[in-house]
Amino acid sequence: MSEASRIRVLDPRLANQIAAGEVVERPASVVKEIVENAIDAGGRRIEIELESGGTRLIRVRDDGSGIGEEDLPLALSRHATSKIASLDDLEDVASLGFRGEALASISAVSRLELISNAADDPTGGWRVVAEGREMAPRVTPAPHPRGTSVLVRDLFFNTPARRKFLRTEKTEFGHVEEAFRRLALSRFDIAWLLRHNQKVVHQLPAAADDQRGHERRIAALLGKRFIDESLHLDIEASGLRLWGWVGLPTHSRAQADQQYFFVNGRVVRDRLVAHAIRQAYRDVLFHGRHPVFVLYLELDPRVVDVNVHPTKHEVALPRRASGPRLSVLEPASGTGRGATQLSGRGRHRCASA
Repeated sequence: MSEASRIRVLDPRLANQIAAGEVVERPASVVKEIVENAIDAGGRRIEIELESGGTRLIRVRDDGSGIGEEDLPLALSRHATSKIASLDDLEDVASLGFRGEALASISAVSRLELISNAADDPTGGWRVVAEGREMAPRVTPAPHPRGTSVLVRDLFFNTPARRKFLRTEKTEFGHVEEAFRRLALSRFDIAWLLRHNQKVVHQLPAAADDQRGHERRIAALLGKRFIDESLHLDIEASGLRLWGWVGLPTHSRAQADQQYFFVNGRVVRDRLVAHAIRQAYRDVLFHGRHPVFVLYLELDPRVVDVNVHPTKHEVALPRRASGPRLSVLEPASGTGRGATQLSGRGRHRCASA
């Protein structure tokens, strides 16, 4: 057997770069992974700053719990996480991140700097630095208020083949802004700031925990017309809750760019839900038009498998369950602006937005 065909353990740097191919597709992927860590850390204000669409610089800062000095090197290691410790934890995971791969993958294809402080003393922070070709992290003191800042510079600087597939600055920033919308829609209780090339693009205060506060956040991100021409729904049955906003047939889009579906606070793509909504609009939309919606499904995390996709864009939901079946957005004749029906036991509320 030739030496080239022998089975061997991959070099850690090479393994991280392979993992980065699954997790880090473009600057928007980096923003998503880092911000999800900030949310899991309990951040109540998250600031995102970009230069050149994120290819030159991505900076994410939060005011969460921070990371202690002894844990900083582990934060950049693969399969190192504070969010799960056993299979039982994985089956009941409530955090957005849990794989322990994101920062290691990002540091493999960029120049990454992480500054954090787990104490209230702003002089007690620590910095860890890692670059793609030098995987050993270096930890030094660095003053920082409680929370964490992650700086990612020169994305794909050491993988030219990946870098050449990046699009223009405008296109890459558009992907980041879309990721920002999804994240800001997932957590109304967090204040958000997005800045690009020293210009503030979005500045969103924390929203009140009521329908009016949520609608202000949605209007700021998707436009006031979305709220003016949508219905608010809130349905509960058999341990499930589905709530959110669905657009009237008079407010449709030429592309499916305002369709947001969240499961337990995690934005996901679900073919079954998308198909159900298309079917609900089948008799009231012209061909080639797409409905708009922002929907939130809440259910027991133990019946949701979030470990089915490297970037966690997809989850496995139970396709069959005992109890009532939800029939959402079935247009009812004679209702004027539209209706939402629930077949089986349970209750529903449907109000004009």
